[in-house]
Amino acid sequence: MAYQVIYFSRKGSTKKLADAIATEIGVKAEDVTTANLNEATCVFLGSGCYGGKPGKKITMFIEKNDFKDKNVALFGTSGGGGGQETIVMEIQLKNKGAIVKGNFFCKGKFWFGNKDKPSEEDLENAKKFAKKIIK
Repeated sequence: MAYQVIYFSRKGSTKKLADAIATEIGVKAEDVTTANLNEATCVFLGSGCYGGKPGKKITMFIEKNDFKDKNVALFGTSGGGGGQETIVMEIQLKNKGAIVKGNFFCKGKFWFGNKDKPSEEDLENAKKFAKKIIK
């Protein structure tokens, strides 16, 4: 099976999750600004939360690519929210015919708060999420 990990991150929290997931499944995480959707069996997509939504660049990536019948797993970080970015991405992807296999969320840095997020425990949980998706 082939996998791909694509993310958007402003402050680096979501990139940390992407790197942990990518390491766990044996691929390299790709920044959405340079990524191209390939023929992967399953695509992990991640974003931070900005005003209750995923980043515009990941939203545009979803809009411009064909996700019909593509397996997708979602992940996200948010300083104060509760994973709303993954919910919004799930709706967008399902509207494009994607098969959403699951999602993972944890706290991320937010201005002066959550400076230790994502924590080592969060990164381990992201790896467990990835294992669950690919088995």
